[in-house]
This record gives sequence, C-alpha cells and structure tokens, in this order.
Amino acid sequence: MTRVRTVLGDVRPAELGVCDAHDHLFLRSPRLPGQELADVPAARAELAAFRAAGGAAVVQWTPYGMGRRAAELPALSLATGVRIVCATGLHQAAHYAPEVPGRLRDGGLAALFVSELTEGIGTTGVRAGLIKVAGGFHGLDAHARWTMAAAAEAHHATGAPIAVHLELGTGALDVLDLLCGAGGVPGERVILGHLNRAPDPVVHRQAAASGCWLAFDGPSRAHHATDWRMPEAVRALAEAGFGDRLLLGGDTVTAGARSVDGGPGMPYLLRRVRQRLAEEVGAELVDRMLVAHPARAFAADWT
Repeated sequence: MTRVRTVLGDVRPAELGVCDAHDHLFLRSPRLPGQELADVPAARAELAAFRAAGGAAVVQWTPYGMGRRAAELPALSLATGVRIVCATGLHQAAHYAPEVPGRLRDGGLAALFVSELTEGIGTTGVRAGLIKVAGGFHGLDAHARWTMAAAAEAHHATGAPIAVHLELGTGALDVLDLLCGAGGVPGERVILGHLNRAPDPVVHRQAAASGCWLAFDGPSRAHHATDWRMPEAVRALAEAGFGDRLLLGGDTVTAGARSVDGGPGMPYLLRRVRQRLAEEVGAELVDRMLVAHPARAFAADWT
C-alpha cells in the first residue's frame, strides 16, 4: 500500500498532517561557511515552535554528505511530535569536497540511493523517504545529469519521489526533459523546488502540465522574489487549472534563519505565509497545499 516513509517508519498519507514540504533541520556546505545547521537543541526548539504553530510534518531535503544528522532525527521526531521525512540524493558538486563525487562514482550512485531508501542511512537504520538532486543555473552540467540519471534509476527500483533544487528557480523544463523524458520518471513523482525564485508564469504552466509538483519554498529569502510574488504566481497556476500541483515549504538553510535564532524559520510558513496566501487564493486551496498535496507528493508504493 502507498505510504510516506518517515524516520520513524512508514505511515499512511492521511497521517502526515500540516506539512512543511521543504526544509532543513541540519545542513552543512562549504558554500555556507560558519552558517551550519548543526545544533541539536536548536533543531528541537525549531520543531517545537513549528508544532506550536500547528505544524505536524517536515520534509528535510538535506542529501548525502551535507550533514543530515540522520541518527538524531528519530529522537527529535519523538520528542516534538513532528513527523520527519529525510532525503538521500546528491546536491551540486560545489557543495562537496572534490574527492566526494569521484568516490561515489566508483561505488555506484544509484545503488547508494536505493540502499538509503530501503535499508537505511549508514548504520542508523533510518530510511530516506525521497531523493534530492539539483540542477544548475539555466542548464544542467555533467554532474547534474549524472545525479539525475542515478535518481531516475533509484526511483524505478523503489518508487521514491524525486525532489529537485532549481538554481534560482531556473532550468525546470530541462530537468523534466531529463527525468521524465530520458529517465522515464512519471511527472507526478517529481517535485520542483524554488519556482518562486523565477516567477515566470509560462514556464510554471509548462512545468505543471507534466504532472509534476511545484514547490513554492524559501519565504525567508528576502533577496529573492518570494513573499511578494508568490501569491500572484499561485493564483495564476490555480486559475490555469493547476491548483492541485502545488506545495509550500520554508527552506531554512542557515542558523540565523531559524525562528529560535531570530529569523522567520519554520513557523513563519504557518504564522505569516499561510494567511497572506489565503488572501489571494482562499484558505481552502492553501490548506490543500499544506495537507492533501504533500500527502500525495511524498507517498510511494515502496518496492
């Protein structure tokens, strides 16, 4: 039967509840020196604040080699009552030491993804519930094509959904050509992130027509066209008949962005974004974006 794979085990989609469809409890990257999400008590406090705001589930998109802290996630979920879905996958090469991609090529990237989805991450016993990969700015380099080919292979072996970081929201159609065209992944198994950062209504409609999910995430990024352009982009998609393909996420990637450290953090999604978006498209659609849609997007017939 279809299940969402959380760090505490598989659950029925209806059990997921109000979901932040793209966020990070832990994250480490050489591109963000000194801004790591690595503090367990802070992660616990952030989850508790999200729970107090009405949240019930968080999907952590942190992939392999970026400080996922998978071993910490079950205890955090139990302590706060928030369901957590964690990721396997691989980000852009810039987020890793140069030797990491080479080592993974030798071992078989798709095999790593499948192992983390079905057996567990390292020795933790925690199974990933999605595959996270990344495109480039208006294009796909060799690294992106390699990781996406491996993601497609792992999807076919497991049924796992594939979530894609779009660099500044660009390259959506190239990603779909690769994953859904060459890779044969059904559109409804692909989640495109950061479309709010490139609010092109034509590209949005073309991407949605593939059947994929469009994630509007990162509302804490004031230097991107996020809060102030997102409501009109969501309304345009709903009016075009694609209101059932939309997700919402916070994408907290630095310690300073956490609510417990003075930033907007995970609660902002429910405290501010939810109400602002409801003014534009109605509370009923926003509720579906937070509950019904992630329950479908992250569920799989696991094999």
